[in-house]
Amino acid sequence: MAKKNTSEVEPVVSNSEEGLNGAIQETHEDSNQDDHTEGALAKAGKRSAKSVREAAEKQAKEERKTHTDTAEEASVPKQHVRPARTRLERSGKKFREVAQKVEKGKHYSPVEALELATKTSPVKFDATVELHVNLRVDPHQADQNVRDNLVLPAGTGRTVRVAVFADDKVAGADVAGVEAITKALEKGSIEFDILIATPANMPKLGKYARVLGPRGLMPNPKSGTVTTDLAKAVAEAKAGRVEYRVDSTGIVHLGIGKVSFGKDKLLQNFQAVMASIKANKPASVKSTYIQAVHLATTMGPSIAIAVNEL
Repeated sequence: MAKKNTSEVEPVVSNSEEGLNGAIQETHEDSNQDDHTEGALAKAGKRSAKSVREAAEKQAKEERKTHTDTAEEASVPKQHVRPARTRLERSGKKFREVAQKVEKGKHYSPVEALELATKTSPVKFDATVELHVNLRVDPHQADQNVRDNLVLPAGTGRTVRVAVFADDKVAGADVAGVEAITKALEKGSIEFDILIATPANMPKLGKYARVLGPRGLMPNPKSGTVTTDLAKAVAEAKAGRVEYRVDSTGIVHLGIGKVSFGKDKLLQNFQAVMASIKANKPASVKSTYIQAVHLATTMGPSIAIAVNEL
């Protein structure tokens, strides 16, 4: 019986000794690890005890600051953000009133559009009726740079000042004479809207190209302002000759008259311009030529025209 009890006690004692030895070993390992950490610290520099302590304090300060900012943001109520207003809502009162007459998404016939244009001018002066034609052309291609000039049947509604760069006096011209126009250009004084010159006098205008070119006043054979028939050119300019050309995006912008013209006169000018644009269709354009057409008065709403009714 005594032997049995002794044999049962021995495993227990053995297990206790193993546990004690394990604890002593862990204590030694922790002590060695602390000694190793202390040994890794340098006497000075970023790895010194002071630098490590300051870095820890700085990190703790940043964490407290972040926590404070988060708490403040949570305590402040969110401000209501107003939704962005549409272009119509941001427009003036008069514009909004006339814009209600134009049905959104509808494409009008030319007659309806011109009649509506005369009723949707929000300004007090006699506004210009503008025509905008979007063409499927690439203006960077020389053969697709649509450009032409024509005389509007009903005129433009503007008083045009015509200057003739020639020695001969021409009936109807407001300014004439090579010497008179040269002196005015030297002073930077431009008191004309159209400049007509003869081919022989064009070299004399070369030095003023930087003055006339940006204003669109440089005579050009394509626009009919370089000619030997000066009387005819002056008469056409006074009658309402206009020139159009596609811009860099392939759109033609042209004024076709005034609101005071009424529907009938505006229709005559509209048909003349559209006939000219169709006649100048580039041969390389095989698909749809005219993509969209819009009318608008000065500072007025846009009116879409049905392309299939042109």
